[in-house]
Amino acid sequence: CWGYEEENGPEVWGQLNQEYQIFDTGIHQSPINLVNPTLVELSAIIFHYQSVPVNIRNTGNTIEVAYPNKGNWIEIDGIKYHLLQFHFHAPSEHTVAGELCDMEMHFVHESEDGTLAVIGVLIKSGSTNIAFDTFWHLMPSVADESQQVSGIILNAFDLLPDTKQTYRYDGSLTTPPCSEGVKWLVMTAPIEMSESQITAFKAIFNGNNRPVQPLNGRELLVDMNEGG
Repeated sequence: CWGYEEENGPEVWGQLNQEYQIFDTGIHQSPINLVNPTLVELSAIIFHYQSVPVNIRNTGNTIEVAYPNKGNWIEIDGIKYHLLQFHFHAPSEHTVAGELCDMEMHFVHESEDGTLAVIGVLIKSGSTNIAFDTFWHLMPSVADESQQVSGIILNAFDLLPDTKQTYRYDGSLTTPPCSEGVKWLVMTAPIEMSESQITAFKAIFNGNNRPVQPLNGRELLVDMNEGG
């Protein structure tokens, strides 16, 4: 069973299961250091997020907010990607010019053909973020299905930064099986959470982040427009 401890953490993921071998052999892995991007005009992300009931659970490796129905999606280049779930890492997985943020949030979307598109949002310590008030106090402290919280009404758009400019690159899942072919869109603008909000998550998970991976010649782009 993979995790983030020395015996089952990122350094040994490729040895834990044959299905995880791309961890050692893949060349388009995530996360990466976001530095020296190429400034280009990219297609806007069209958000179709609305208030819907969500389920909150502790997976054993993160807090996950899952969408049981297909009521939320994004559109990029005419392709629709349905929002499956979002979850958190502390500290951040992506770095900006080598610097970690306090946390990172990943919105995982899937198209009809199975392609994944993940929006990353960096989180730094600052003001209290009231958009999280509806569910932050409900985070289950242990991975027990009986502690799953269901039916919380949430609009994920409220959790995003005002500016929707993104870094974009082709990468992978940051957790096993670390599958490649994932479209990454990381917001250039971080959001803020208070120190107490960040501490509440770190009391459950602190150190659930994969180290940055080599770029290996991939192109890192940044949108010259605000994006969304």
